[in-house]
Amino acid sequence: MRVLVIEDDPVLSATICRSLGGLFVYEQAFDGEEGLYLAEQEIYDVIVLDIMMPKMNGYQVLSALREKGVSTPVLLLTAKDNIDDKVKGFKLGADDYLVKPFYRQELLARLESLIRRSGGALKENILNFRDLTLNLSNRTVKIRDEELTLAGRQFDILEFLIRNHNSIVTKKQIFDRIWGFDSDTTITVVDVYTSNIRKALQKKGYDKYLKTVRGVGYMITGNGGGDE
Repeated sequence: MRVLVIEDDPVLSATICRSLGGLFVYEQAFDGEEGLYLAEQEIYDVIVLDIMMPKMNGYQVLSALREKGVSTPVLLLTAKDNIDDKVKGFKLGADDYLVKPFYRQELLARLESLIRRSGGALKENILNFRDLTLNLSNRTVKIRDEELTLAGRQFDILEFLIRNHNSIVTKKQIFDRIWGFDSDTTITVVDVYTSNIRKALQKKGYDKYLKTVRGVGYMITGNGGGDE
């Protein structure tokens, strides 16, 4: 699972990221403008958002995200245990609130809860699409109990597409999610990997569910069909 930490204090940001352990892949932003730009990409499962920050405060970032239709769960961080601040955050679209200082266990528990509530699968080991099953524990793919060979990032891309089934996922979203913003490779790698996924699915007649939206990206749809 992927978390975006928007916190201007580099020491606290590093502490939060260390606290995530091996449960999350994380990225950091150190001011509101940078955080908003990254959050708008919609490649994260949850966002940790500080309130007091330069350029844009957390309330402004949260308000802008919700106005743009970004529904990624947001956990607000604040040094103030004030009911008015909490109410303001919730009215702007925050999903939860955590007061500094906090315990690592509470941070992890709240993040896990947000992901479960939003339909994520931090604790789920199985992801299904029709007769296709992804086992997230041993990273295997089966269709009607027959195993497909999808290794490494092929598995990750298919998982990302299935989690967003019936929605178009852009090539940039896939690239940023799977390879990361600072990757040295180019976005054309997405087409190569997706082509290999399609070939694997074709063996079981499931390639019809992997749809190419030309010039935009890809989607998994239960309706089948070809390219647009």
